[in-house]
Amino acid sequence: MKKLTKEKLILACETDAFDFETTEDITDTSTIIGQERLSSSMELGVDIPKDGYNIFALGPNETNRLSHIRQFMGQKAKDKPTPPDICYINNFDDRYKPGVLKVPAGRGMKLKEMMDQLIEDLVPTLRSSFETEEYQNRKQSLKNRLQQDQDESFEELQKKAKEKGLALVRTPAGFTFTPMKDGDLMDNEDLKELSDEEKERLEEETKKLQQELQKIIQKMPSNKREIRDEQKKLDKEIATNAIKELFKKVRDEFSDLEEVQDFLDSVEMDIVDNVQKIMNPQGQGNPMLQLAGGGQQSQQQPDASQNPILDRYKVNVLVDHSDTEGAPVIHEDNPNYKNLVGKVEYQSRMGALTTNFNLIKPGAFHKANGGYLILHARNVIMEPFAWEGLKRALKSGELKIESLGESYSLISTVSLEPEPIDLDVKVVLIGERLLYYMLCELDPEFKSLFKVEADFEDEIDRDSNNHDQYVQLLAGLIKKNELTHFDKYAVGRVIEQSARLAGDSEKLSAKTGEIVELLIESNHWAKKNGNDVVKLDDVEKAIEHKIYRSGRLKDKVHEAINRDYIFIDTEGEHPGQVNGLSVSMIGNSTFGRPTRITARVQLGKGDIVDIEREVEMSGPIHSKGVLILKGFLGERYAKNRPLSLSASIVFEQSYSNIDGDSASSAELYALLSSIGDIPIKQSFSVTGSVNQHGKVQPIGGVNEKIEGYFDICKERGLTGEQGVLIPQANEKNLMLRKDVREAVDNEEFHIYSVESVDEGMEILTGLEMGDLDEDGNYPEGTINYKVMDRLNQLADKRREFMISENGED
Repeated sequence: MKKLTKEKLILACETDAFDFETTEDITDTSTIIGQERLSSSMELGVDIPKDGYNIFALGPNETNRLSHIRQFMGQKAKDKPTPPDICYINNFDDRYKPGVLKVPAGRGMKLKEMMDQLIEDLVPTLRSSFETEEYQNRKQSLKNRLQQDQDESFEELQKKAKEKGLALVRTPAGFTFTPMKDGDLMDNEDLKELSDEEKERLEEETKKLQQELQKIIQKMPSNKREIRDEQKKLDKEIATNAIKELFKKVRDEFSDLEEVQDFLDSVEMDIVDNVQKIMNPQGQGNPMLQLAGGGQQSQQQPDASQNPILDRYKVNVLVDHSDTEGAPVIHEDNPNYKNLVGKVEYQSRMGALTTNFNLIKPGAFHKANGGYLILHARNVIMEPFAWEGLKRALKSGELKIESLGESYSLISTVSLEPEPIDLDVKVVLIGERLLYYMLCELDPEFKSLFKVEADFEDEIDRDSNNHDQYVQLLAGLIKKNELTHFDKYAVGRVIEQSARLAGDSEKLSAKTGEIVELLIESNHWAKKNGNDVVKLDDVEKAIEHKIYRSGRLKDKVHEAINRDYIFIDTEGEHPGQVNGLSVSMIGNSTFGRPTRITARVQLGKGDIVDIEREVEMSGPIHSKGVLILKGFLGERYAKNRPLSLSASIVFEQSYSNIDGDSASSAELYALLSSIGDIPIKQSFSVTGSVNQHGKVQPIGGVNEKIEGYFDICKERGLTGEQGVLIPQANEKNLMLRKDVREAVDNEEFHIYSVESVDEGMEILTGLEMGDLDEDGNYPEGTINYKVMDRLNQLADKRREFMISENGED
């Protein structure tokens, strides 16, 4: 056994070895330390371009995973080329299937701006070209030619009719032929005077002339179509010449990009084909096709800027990399389906939903294409369809924007089918370890898509090299969070608290989230105290206040103990009763508390009853620890005769489930004490698990357990007899509070580290354990003697009882 001194209760930070006075003197700063395994895994995932080598970064939230990964990916992205801008353009062959246009980074917006300017200048340019004297003369010539052809046909027919004694007359009902007399039209009286032969002749001639008239009338639409076609050719010729100069600027700017030139060819061709619709967006008469009929043309032109047809000449820049240096690094904190793979929006026009390629919106995959996409795994899984959408994109290697409403028949409207985009992205999922293991187990596709496991370290070794790096880490976090600088003593205290958070004096916590909280709160108290730099007292105040504000439940438990609602003795002696130590973790509060453990022994068949297990209030680990006790008793005391006892062990005043084996040594102390009727000093509290050989094994939460019992003793008054027994292996975990260390130094409180149950029993009882002599007996007055003697008595009684039961002498 070992009675620990003050120096053993904490591994203090040697601030005298620091070569700075405040963190302002530290030039080399960092926000990543001790994550070599993580960096190596990330490096592998990034460097292998094959499918499936995406990364799952697993570890606790407090390790500030996102910041580490963004910093790492940012450094990698600098060395990669910037991907092209992604644009969607109209497909003039099928407007429901927009096409993809990729241009070098930064030139997508330039193309969009130039096309917007071209569209703005298009209508004025066309109008000015169609208002020229040349165009008007050529249009009038076509109009005159049509009119002339019609006039000549009717004149010829009129001449034939006149030769037959008939006249061609236009009436409201159409054209008709009427007999003539002396150059005038006959009236009814003249018609009556005609002979029957003459009437018959006129009727016959009229029929012939009407046939010719019908041919002329039937030919008129054909003549108009011919003139209209010539008019369209004229319009195309004028439009082609008019817009050539507009397109020249765009063509010259993008002369090196063949895809852009092809797009401009399609736009130019469509403008020429639809020049009439562009000039007349409202459909209120066509000034270019008024080939017949009089009337004045309205001088008020329709507003062509609202013409929907012009929208199809625009460029929808889906992803703009004009401000991107290297590859993009995108973190999507709301990874729902649409935010991942993009969406097509709709507009309501006159009660109907409409859309076009300009309403295609990008997702995180589009923005990260050619680079890195960082997602929180839990958020992706929680969003409907997002997980399947993520896997589908990674498996297919392309981005296809699909409407969920259309896929599931939730809406009935025309939608777009944008051309898929080739996908080249590394996805980094961030999640807890349990989530990673569950995905590996439950999703058969997961491991083939995320082949790289990047595991965050919870803690790092506390050595001289890491000390220096940790100081740089703290300086980096102070700078990043824009905090007041810390002096070296404050830095030393933060390092000590980091070891306390790691639960090991030889380790430092890599959970920078908790460290940042401490730095921010220390900075707060420094400002409140009017300090120019954060000092040791400010850090102490931050630590104390955090314990205080989350300590209501702890105080209630202590109050119940001090008011004897919960029975805990800190003085005197009692057989079969010992103070065990446990840790309660509720929210942000973690504190240790003593619990009375009692054991009772009577005649039996060697059974040890765990009352907690019998009433289903214990977990399997605790039950295992109790069963180990039977193995220890059997090995030491029942080699030659059976155990003839029945023992019961219980955590007194325990009203919730219990699990863990950290109290198994205390249970064994209580059991041995009860068997041998040996009083145990109630001034001690005990923690540690035990194996079947009686070796005391390390446990967790040793600092909280010691401090929890110390606080109870301090509130009742330290007597100099109180103390705690801990496993020897837990010595390296000690990072105790200053008041505990001072009480130990003043001999007001004691901490013993024990390696075996034998050592613990000697401290708790003041008796020697005793070793077997040559005759196989334990020395009289020792603990083993008392236990063995009681077991022998129980065995004899059991034998006598069995004899009497069987009726034997």
